[in-house]
Amino acid sequence: MTTPGERPVGRGELTARELLRWTWRQVTSMRTALVLLLLIALAAIPGSVVPQTGVDALAVTRWKDEHPKLTPIYEKLDLFSVYDSIWFSAIYLLLVLSLVGCIVPRLFVYARASRAQPPPAPRNLSRLPDHTSYETTLTPDEVLARAREVLGKRYRLRPLVVEEAEQQPSRDPGDAVSAERGYLREAGNLLFHLSVLVVLAGFGIGGLYGYQGGVILVQGSTFGNNLTQYDDFDPGGLFTPQQLDEFDFTVEDFDVEWLTSGAGAGTARGFEAALSYQQGDGPRDEYDLRVNHPLSIGDTDVFLIGHGYAPIITIRDGEGEVAWTGPTVFLPQDQSFVSFGVVKAPTAKPEQIGLEGLFYPTFELYDGDPVSVFPDALKPLVSMLVYTGDLGLDSGESQSVYVLDKSKATQLTDDDGKPVRLDLSVGETIDLPDGLGSVTLERVDPWIRVQISQTPGKEVALLGVILALIGLCASLFIRPRRVWVRARTVAADDGGDTMATTVVEVAGLDRSGNGDLAEVLTDLVAVLKNEKESHP
Repeated sequence: MTTPGERPVGRGELTARELLRWTWRQVTSMRTALVLLLLIALAAIPGSVVPQTGVDALAVTRWKDEHPKLTPIYEKLDLFSVYDSIWFSAIYLLLVLSLVGCIVPRLFVYARASRAQPPPAPRNLSRLPDHTSYETTLTPDEVLARAREVLGKRYRLRPLVVEEAEQQPSRDPGDAVSAERGYLREAGNLLFHLSVLVVLAGFGIGGLYGYQGGVILVQGSTFGNNLTQYDDFDPGGLFTPQQLDEFDFTVEDFDVEWLTSGAGAGTARGFEAALSYQQGDGPRDEYDLRVNHPLSIGDTDVFLIGHGYAPIITIRDGEGEVAWTGPTVFLPQDQSFVSFGVVKAPTAKPEQIGLEGLFYPTFELYDGDPVSVFPDALKPLVSMLVYTGDLGLDSGESQSVYVLDKSKATQLTDDDGKPVRLDLSVGETIDLPDGLGSVTLERVDPWIRVQISQTPGKEVALLGVILALIGLCASLFIRPRRVWVRARTVAADDGGDTMATTVVEVAGLDRSGNGDLAEVLTDLVAVLKNEKESHP
């Protein structure tokens, strides 16, 4: 029946309520959850292949410089920030909704199953795969009382009032004992499914209230924990600056232990940055920062995630004034730590001076090509090209310190028209042509890259993982089984005399398929016959 003005529903059509109900069932089905899990795994692949701004902003900058044609496409698809993108968030939220819809109803099912009473004994116990029987002179009541005493030590028994209340044609209430064990298996299932929601909640709290940022620090420099000090910063949706702990730390020293022989020669065996830090107005402490051994200050963790070299280069202009001096971070390009860097002197006169080139930790010529034969700075050399003129520093637009704008600059060349290349060892000075100044390599200092983060939901997520392991172990190792003991009196003819004996039937059902139920029944029969002591 339809209301006036409402279009009648045709055969096979769904009403709006039915359509919503059907949609909800499809979204919360286990099949949909598995498909979404596969989708989120596939969607995470770009996040592990393409550099992410929240993980390594320097790698993102380098990638954009090397792939100028692909960069606009990747930016539109949010491939540099996959886990914050709309499409990844949509899959993640849909997965959460599907899992909640799948898990919550099952929680009630498992909760009811963990409190359920053992089912009554089937009428024909001999049809069960594992069963046995014997005769005794004890009365049925004595046998059943003995069975309740023995099974009650390790099994949950079906109450007598329940047995007597259920008068079903297929059952024989009152003449059997029903017992079941392994209910903690259902509790394990309940705990495992609940832990999934706890883990999701932990990740959600961390994603909303946490943050992570990165900064490169040259040996001897100091970092203060405020937003202006970070090179890159990725906050959660509900992050506030008030969450930042008040502290600072200084990189006093950095040491790398290199392997010098064997198959692993040239690889680092250990990294250690000696820090001095202070929280608020507290005393200044020291800490040796190593990989996987973060420094914890309040709610903040400081991780060591990278290192490299920062040559200290001094540029003097044509008037003999120092136009630039200080450490310049060079970014490693390969395992030999050949690094790329840019030096800019915007105040140089009469023209701005820019340098662009490579740093070789242990410089050698191999077939006429410059290479670094070892990643340690044993024989450092900087090889750079020189540009003068407008470097784009006065345009007012932001410019990466790792990129030199050469669109309006002029490359210096010698009398033969070849580019001027400065090959500088430590302590060496080279004069620029035409009286434009000089460049000196003072020394080489190491730099480290640290990640500073707060993850407020990590304890919740850890709790969820622990609960999941406990629930999984309970589901795998607890053996649920049911056992029934039936005793009834039968008449037997003994030489013309009729005498009564008790036939005892014992049967079991193993719900985990472990295959040891026959031995359990044998031991139970022996106990019921008083042939051995019970072992609960």
